[in-house]
Amino acid sequence: MQSLSQTGSSEKLKDAIQAKLATVEGEFAIAFKDLQTGQTLFINEKDNFHAASTMKTPVMIEVFKQARAGKFKLSDSIVVKNEFKSIVDGSPFGLDISDDSADDMYKKIGKKMTIYDLTYQMIIVSSNLATNILIDLVEAKKANATMRTLGANDIQVLRGVEDSKAFKLGMNNTVTAYDLMTIFEKLAQKTVVSKEDSEGMIKILLDQKFREKIPAKLPKEVKVAHKTGSITGVQNDSGIVYLPDGRKYVVVLLSRKLKDEKKGVEVLAEVSRMLYDSLQH
Repeated sequence: MQSLSQTGSSEKLKDAIQAKLATVEGEFAIAFKDLQTGQTLFINEKDNFHAASTMKTPVMIEVFKQARAGKFKLSDSIVVKNEFKSIVDGSPFGLDISDDSADDMYKKIGKKMTIYDLTYQMIIVSSNLATNILIDLVEAKKANATMRTLGANDIQVLRGVEDSKAFKLGMNNTVTAYDLMTIFEKLAQKTVVSKEDSEGMIKILLDQKFREKIPAKLPKEVKVAHKTGSITGVQNDSGIVYLPDGRKYVVVLLSRKLKDEKKGVEVLAEVSRMLYDSLQH
């Protein structure tokens, strides 16, 4: 059980975080769990937010799960293509290179890449092209079903990226801070698919190139295994923070309706630092 002083200090921390978030126009959700003490901090943790690229972690989990089940090997190769089918009516669409953070991937169209390398690009530079190729391989609905087995009951992995017909109909991938916390906690405990697979996925997440949210204001020696997401008005980050002394915690930062995205990113980085500071006593 938590002592009263702990409960009191976590309430104080929550108030301070809410005050910090209130300085920026937008809506936020936070989920935090100290994996040593079990202490949590939640703000709007069950609200559904647009997933943006945070849904790529569930896709990676499904890739590793199907590889473990023998459907393919991570070392198997797939031809890189840029034609996908809308979940609305099966009509074809392609991705726009200018909307993709991983533009190097487009030089690979028509060539082969391993499933592992596609997964790596999907996570570390958030390649939309790699994501859609992998969703074609493993199926969004299977990734969704796997989330349910992990206790993430509200995540919706419906489709690949830039399916504009689906977007117009509001058929979007959604997450809650609580569900992302749940899957990252299980990854940290190395119980996702297998110990070896969990370690393999964490290794990829540790190579994340977009570091302007959770890790931005943390000391250099703190390691973060995380996956970001952003679209207009939305800035998300979710992952495991490893302290040099061996302690670890999970933090999920979600936002929407941001009028000023730069300020939104800044405030999320500050909240991440506040959570880190709360453990330095």
